[in-house]
Amino acid sequence: MHIKSMAECMANGETPEVLFWVGCAGSFDQRAQKITKAFAQILTKVGVQFAILGKEEMCTGDPARRAGNEFLFQMMAYNNIQTLNNYGVKKIVTTCPHCFNILKNEYPVLGGEYEVIHHTTFLQQLINDGRVRLKEGGEFKGRKITYHDSCYLGRGNNIYEAPREVLQALDVELVEMKRCRTNGLCCGAGGAQMFKEEEPGTTRVNFERSAEAIDTGATVIAANCPFCTTMLTDGVKNKEKEDSVVVMDVAEMVARSLAD
Repeated sequence: MHIKSMAECMANGETPEVLFWVGCAGSFDQRAQKITKAFAQILTKVGVQFAILGKEEMCTGDPARRAGNEFLFQMMAYNNIQTLNNYGVKKIVTTCPHCFNILKNEYPVLGGEYEVIHHTTFLQQLINDGRVRLKEGGEFKGRKITYHDSCYLGRGNNIYEAPREVLQALDVELVEMKRCRTNGLCCGAGGAQMFKEEEPGTTRVNFERSAEAIDTGATVIAANCPFCTTMLTDGVKNKEKEDSVVVMDVAEMVARSLAD
């Protein structure tokens, strides 16, 4: 796939509809790269004019701020804001709730004011507008699927319905975990926990959350965050259920269900 960078668009005098903020996980993590690719394929197929920053994109600084390194966060944020403002970026879509939260809620104070949309909300809009058309009786039709509310999208930004509406459009049988929506349980990676060892305890958070998902009887655990995907996959492996339960991002499910 050739995806244009903002630099290329600028050189050609083009203004893309949206900037796709890929994020560190989506760029470097092998599992998350599949989510990036799936989302880019959807945008390309339905004709959304989009671009990425490419090598000009730096980490948003979210893990640094969550871990308490405010100086490093501000340094990263100012660099990103300068780049985004130089290109006149107005609208950003991202597949990572951590990037979404910090770009939307914490960058404005530093001079970075953009319309920031999480990819599940963007997919819902594209489906509602008829731009994304889905197969009748796609591979997820009637399958029992549970959805995990990531902290930064759910409790952090009160987005619960958009991802569920996308799943309903796939005609799935949605089964909720006991702890969901405002009462959802973290996957264990938030607040920079992804990059450090757990504190002592009786179990790992991701093992407990994955067990809840498996107990619903779902064959697919739908996620909206690259960190959640990793943590839940590890939890499924811990339960030795990887042959019967798969963890997928909502974008991957949509990409597999696109009408020809």
